[in-house]
Amino acid sequence: MSGSLMIKDGGVGNVVASGAAKHVTIPVTGMTCAACQSFVQRELANQAGVKDATVSLMLHNATVTFDQGETSISALVEAIRGTGYGAHLPLEHQSVLDEQEEHDDTQLREYRQLRQKAVVSLIAGSAGMLLSMPLMTINGGTGMERMKDPLMNWTMQVVDPLLRSVLPWMYDLNANAIRWFLFALATFILSWAGRRFYIKAWSALQHKTADMNTLVALGTGAAYLYSAASTITPGFFVARGVAPDVYFEATILIIGLVLVGNTLESRAKGQTASALRKLIQLQPKTATVLRDGIESSVPLESIQNGDHVVVRPGERIPTDGEVISGRSSVDESMLTGESLPIEKTTRDKVMGGTLNQRGSLQYRATSLGADSMLSQIVRLLREAQGSRAPIQRIADRISAVFVPTVLGIAIVTFAAWRVLAPHSGVMQAFVAAVAVLVIACPCAMGLAVPTAVMVATGRGANYGILIKGGEALQRLEKIDTVVLDKTGTITAGRPEVTDFLLLSNDSNIAMSEATSLAEHHVLRAAAALERASEHPLAEAFVQYAVERGLNLPQAHDFESFPGLGVVGVVDGEIILIGNPTLMKMHGVTIEPQKATAEQMSAEGKTPLWIAIDNELVAILAVADTIKPDSIEAIRKMHDDGLRVVMLTGDNERTAHAIARQVNVDEVIAGVLPAGKVEAIKRLQAEHRVVAMVGDGVNDAPALAQADVGLTMASGADIAMDAGDVTLMRSDLNGVAAAVTLSRRTMRVMRQNLFWAFVYNVIGIPIAAGALYPVFGVMLSPVIASAAMALSSFSVVTNSLRLRRLQLD
Repeated sequence: MSGSLMIKDGGVGNVVASGAAKHVTIPVTGMTCAACQSFVQRELANQAGVKDATVSLMLHNATVTFDQGETSISALVEAIRGTGYGAHLPLEHQSVLDEQEEHDDTQLREYRQLRQKAVVSLIAGSAGMLLSMPLMTINGGTGMERMKDPLMNWTMQVVDPLLRSVLPWMYDLNANAIRWFLFALATFILSWAGRRFYIKAWSALQHKTADMNTLVALGTGAAYLYSAASTITPGFFVARGVAPDVYFEATILIIGLVLVGNTLESRAKGQTASALRKLIQLQPKTATVLRDGIESSVPLESIQNGDHVVVRPGERIPTDGEVISGRSSVDESMLTGESLPIEKTTRDKVMGGTLNQRGSLQYRATSLGADSMLSQIVRLLREAQGSRAPIQRIADRISAVFVPTVLGIAIVTFAAWRVLAPHSGVMQAFVAAVAVLVIACPCAMGLAVPTAVMVATGRGANYGILIKGGEALQRLEKIDTVVLDKTGTITAGRPEVTDFLLLSNDSNIAMSEATSLAEHHVLRAAAALERASEHPLAEAFVQYAVERGLNLPQAHDFESFPGLGVVGVVDGEIILIGNPTLMKMHGVTIEPQKATAEQMSAEGKTPLWIAIDNELVAILAVADTIKPDSIEAIRKMHDDGLRVVMLTGDNERTAHAIARQVNVDEVIAGVLPAGKVEAIKRLQAEHRVVAMVGDGVNDAPALAQADVGLTMASGADIAMDAGDVTLMRSDLNGVAAAVTLSRRTMRVMRQNLFWAFVYNVIGIPIAAGALYPVFGVMLSPVIASAAMALSSFSVVTNSLRLRRLQLD
C-alpha cells in the first residue's frame, strides 16, 4: 500500500485514474461478518480486469483497482449485487467529507434499529419464558423424553416455585392457548426482528456459500419448526413417547441475544470511527467572504479559489489559504497534534478546520474541496482504516472454511448423541446440535484485525500521525533502525546566522571595540548583495540584516559562482561573499582567521568570508539549528531499542558536529540522493529493518526503499506520497510515537485473534456436549447465544483500549 493512499481526486465518488488502471470505492450494504466480507472480496477479485480488491466490513465498502479496458464500475457494482449484498454507484460529485457523514448517519440508523429490535425481542423472550413454565410443569411428570437443558432445569427448581406463589393464575391457563400464543409471538419476532438473518442466509444459500446468518437461521429455525410441529400436531409426539414441548421462548431469546451482540458491536464499531467524525466536524458549513468590498456569509461549497475570506476570533478557518492581512494565533492541534497555538501573519499558510483564537485574519483561499489538507487527511484515514494488515490473512483463511466446518460439526454432534447415547433421546441430540450452531461466531475473527487498525489509525491521527494502512502499521512493529535525514528533520531546515565577527581592515585581527556604524556598513553591503542570490544561506543573511532595521540598497554587477560564493557592487564598493576558494581567486588574504573559521565548522556552522574592495572585513557563520525536540525524541528512540542513523548530503565535519549534539549512533555524510538509497540498502543487507525519516524531494527514493518511510508534512508532496507514514507535527517525537502505536496495536491484534480462536475452540466442543460424560454439563442454546453475542463485542472493546494509549 506504500505511496498509494494520498490520491488527489474529486472526492470519494472516489474514482481515480492511474494510467489504464482506476481505483474506485463502492459502498456495500448487508455484510455482517467476516465470511460475508471474504465472499464479496473473492467474487470481486475473480472479475476480469480487477487487479486488486479490498472489502471493509467496518466501513461497508469495497476498494477496487481495475483495468478500464476490461471492466467498468457498473459491472463491479453488479458483481457485488450478484453475491446477494447491496451496492450502488458512488456519487460522482460527493466529497470525502460528505461520504463520511453519510456513512456515520447510516451507522447510527443501523444501531438504533438493532437496539430497538433487541430490546423488544428480549422483552418478548422473557415473557415467553414465564409463560413456558406452566407448560413444563404439565409435561414434567409424564415420563416422556425431555430435553436435558440445564438452564431449564434450574428454572424448574428455583424459578418455578417462586412463580407459583407470585403468579398462581398463570398456572390455571389453558396449555394449548399458551402454546398458540407463544407460536404467534415467536412468529412475529422471527419475521420482524430476526428477518435479516433468514433473508441473508437464504441469499447465501442461493450463492452456494454460508455465513454467520446461516448458523443463526439454522439454529433458531430448527427450534422454531420443532416447536411449531409440537403445537400443531402434539399427538404425533405423544404417540412416540416424546413430550410435545415448545421452545419458542428459547428461539426468541436467541434472536434477542444475537441482536444484543450486533447492537453492542455496531455501537463499538461506531466508536472506532470517532477520530474520523471529529475531523468531519471541524469543517464549518459557512464562511465570511469579502467580495467587492462587501462581507457576506456564503455556504462553504460556494467559496472559489482566490476568494478573500475573513476569520474572526473563535471561528474555525473554512478552507486552506494564505494570510493577506492580520495577525493571530491558530490552534492546529486537531490536524497536526501540535499542542501550542501557531502565530500567523502575512504570507503564512492556514489550514481549513483549524481554530482561530485571538486575532482577526483575512486570507486568500487556495486549496478547496478534495485538495484541502482536511479532505486529504480524512481520505487518507478512511483508506487506512479500510485497509488490511497482513496478519488479517490468518483470519481470512479460517473464515473461508469456518461456517461449513461448523455445519459439519453440528451434524456430527447430532449423530454422535444418537449413536453413543441413544438413551438420552432425540431431543438431547437436537439441543446439542442447535447449541453448536448458535455458539459458533466467525464475526470475532473477522473483527479482530480491522477494529484494531481503525482505532490505531484514528488514535495516530489525533496525535498527528497519519499511517497509510494496516500493512505499514504492521511493518512498523519490526523496525530496529531509524535513519534520519538532517536538514528539515533533525534540524529546522531554515539556516540562521549564529555569529558575526567584524575584523579590522588594516590588521585582520578581531576588533575589541567594533562600532555599530562599522557593523551596519558591512552588514548592509553584504546583505544587499545576498538579496540577489537564491541560495538558502543568502535568505538567512538578508533576514539577519532586516531584523536589525537596515535598509538595503540595490546591488549591481551581481555574479554567482556556484559552490564558491557571490560577487557584486554595492554603493561603488566591490563585495565578495563566499568560501576560501573565492577569496583566493580575488587575492584576499584569509590565513590569520583560518583557525577561527575551522572552529566554527567544528561546531556545525558554515563560515562565510566577507571582503570589501579585496580586503577581508568579516566572517559570518550560518547554521541550520537543531529543532528543540530532536534530542529528546532521539532519546525516546533509544529507549525503544532503536538504532538511530543520521543520513545527510552535508560534509563530514558539519554532520558529526550535529550528531554529537543529538547523540545519534551512526553518521553517513556527503551522500547524494542515489547514495541515500544505497545506504538504506546496505543497512537492509545487514538484516536490519529500516525506517527512513525525511521531508525533501531528494529523500523520496530513500523513503520508498526503506521498509517504512516516514515523511514530515512540511516536506514536498512527492516525499509524502513516497512514505508510508506522514508526521503532521514538525518534530521527531512522532517517530517514537508511531513505533509505540504499532507495537501496541499488533499486541492487541494478536490478543483478539487468540481469544476469537480460543473462544470457538473451547465453546464449540462444550456446546456439542464434550463435558457431559464426565461432569454432566450441557450448554443451553440460550447461554450459547449470549456467549456468541459477547464474543464479537469483547474483541471490539479490546481494540477500543487503543484510544486511551499514551503516545507522549
